[in-house]
Amino acid sequence: MLLGIKPTVDFVFKKVFGSPENIPVLIGLLNAILKLAHPIVHVEILNPFSYQEFGDDKLVVLDIRARDSVGRWLNIEMQVTVFAGLLQRLVYYACTMYVDQLEPGQSYTDLRSAISICLLNKRLFRDDAIPHHRFRLADPEHDMEVSDAIEVHTVELTKYNLQEETISAAPAIEQWAFFFLFADGYEPERLRALLPGVEFQRAISVVEAIAAKTEDRMMYDQRLKAQRDYQWGMDSARQEGRQEGRQEGLEKGESVGKIQILQQLLGDESSSTASLRERTTSELSTMLADLQQRLRSRES
Repeated sequence: MLLGIKPTVDFVFKKVFGSPENIPVLIGLLNAILKLAHPIVHVEILNPFSYQEFGDDKLVVLDIRARDSVGRWLNIEMQVTVFAGLLQRLVYYACTMYVDQLEPGQSYTDLRSAISICLLNKRLFRDDAIPHHRFRLADPEHDMEVSDAIEVHTVELTKYNLQEETISAAPAIEQWAFFFLFADGYEPERLRALLPGVEFQRAISVVEAIAAKTEDRMMYDQRLKAQRDYQWGMDSARQEGRQEGRQEGLEKGESVGKIQILQQLLGDESSSTASLRERTTSELSTMLADLQQRLRSRES
């Protein structure tokens, strides 16, 4: 039987990677993304998985906050939609982690890296084919960077070229992308054969348990519905915005034409189409009304 469980749903993501008993799974994901010279060997989850987080139908970002054995602060989240200001929010989270770790009396030299990681199953940088970006404080002119301060990673899962035939030998980050995007469509044993690493074996077992446990499956279905409802609302709002924009564009075009004709009739210098289109609909309406009044006054 197919797993039928999407790891990108917040309930599943937090249970797989945010439960203390699954720390090796989280470490595997972190090392696949960060590719540190010295891999992470231990992390402490600061906000472990709790059923209370999923008490209503609202879609919220359920991040995982952790600290590793050398003091790095980490924030990991899954995003199923892209919204304005997302990248700025990730930077804000990383900066907050960097600032909040310093206790009274501590030296600035005690500060450790603050790393914000965002996994996305939607495209963030649409004109760029690179799936994984790492942002740091840097001086590009002189090729220098502050490597142990603030860092933001974006991982756009759908940009990876994932093939079942080669996934077993693919880099770990691609295997995680395969797990996130396609696990629900596989039987557990087949998925285990494709992703033989121990961290994947544990992750698959957690997802399998969610599918089999009645209350977990009910919670998953509830969270999946909330996710779909949220996405439907976002898509509807965008569509409505596009329709309003098209209507506004038509109204603007009609007003611009009328204004230019009236200016010619009144002997005024005709405004350029570009300059008129820079004005708001309200400004064009006022301008049109004034010209119409001038023409009526002249004819009377």
